Parts: sequence; C-alpha cells; structure tokens
Amino acid sequence: ENIAPHLTKGKTLLFSHGYNIHYNLIHLPEFINVIMAAPSGAGSELRKQFKIGKGIPGLIAVHQDYSGDSFDIALSYSKAIGLTRMGVFESTFKEETETDLFGEQIILTGGVPKLIQSSYKVLLESGYSPITAWFVCYYELKTIVDMFHSKGFEFMNNSISDTEEYGGITRGKRIINAEVEAEMKKALKEIQAGEFYREWKNEHENGY
Repeated sequence: ENIAPHLTKGKTLLFSHGYNIHYNLIHLPEFINVIMAAPSGAGSELRKQFKIGKGIPGLIAVHQDYSGDSFDIALSYSKAIGLTRMGVFESTFKEETETDLFGEQIILTGGVPKLIQSSYKVLLESGYSPITAWFVCYYELKTIVDMFHSKGFEFMNNSISDTEEYGGITRGKRIINAEVEAEMKKALKEIQAGEFYREWKNEHENGY
C-alpha cells in the first residue's frame, strides 16, 4: 500500500534480510533494483557502534540489477550505516536467509539459551544453590565468549587452566555429539526445503 505505488522505473528497493524475497513473499517489478545490506547484528547494536565511530560487519547482495550499478549502491549504503568500518562481504539473498535462520535456531536463540537453561536445571535438581548455579551457567558465559571472540578458541584455551581446557575438550564432544550434529543437519534441510518457512507461516496465520 505504501511502497509499491512509488516503485517507478530505475528505483532501488533495499532489504536488510533476504527472507521475503527468497521465499517469494514479495513479488516485484522487473524495472527496479533489488539489493540487500544485512548487518551481522541487531539494529540497536549497529546504531550504538555507528555513534562511537565504529561499525559491525555485514553481507551485501544483488538480487535484481536493473540500472547496472546495484552493487555500488549496496556498497555505498553499507558505508553510510557503518558496515564498511568492519567489513562487508558479498553473498546472495538465498545464502544470507538460510544461514541466518540456521544461526538463530542452532546457536543464538536456540542452542545457547537452551544449553544454559538445561545445565542450570541439572545443577538445581542436584541440590546446588541457585546463585552458584547461575554464576557458572549464565554469568560466566559472557567472559568466556568475550575471550574467544577477541582472539579465537586457541587464545581462550591458552588463557584458561589446563583443567578447564581438558574438561571442555573431552566433555564438550560428549554433549555436542553425532546425534546433535544430525539434528543440526535436519534443521538446515528444513530451512533449505522451505519447511520451516511453511511451519512459521502456519503458526502466524493460526494466531500463534
């Protein structure tokens, strides 16, 4: 209602996520550019970093290049919002959508929160105090993430005790085992085949 009437010849429609285009939820005319500049993080974090002269990395893609300079437009927009301060990398609407959904479900909003909740539950059910359990299962997570996020897993392992490193390597493989990896692959196939899209669409249409 608000955008389609104004999409005249040669204009550019820019997305920050490829979902609606990849799953054909929006049908667009052939006489416009369709591009993407996708920050690798939340909009609030993008704005926060921009205001202090920094940025976050991101992906850019061209789905439809009518004018012939769509890539340059995507790149210049990325510069304007601070993405190029950290780096932008060329992708596609398909790749950005499928990997973004996978990352959310398996790590960011699925795997990590569930791992925290389950480990906290195990300690409580084993008789440990909620405060102590909260420290080791929730609070300390940020410090370890900051450590390997800054310089990698090898740096993290060199910074922690040998006991921690050995316990993490040996028990970590038991927690994230072949069965877990098989579920990851299954979730990815559901995304690739459009099964998750249809499931979420049905959930939305039936009032959650």
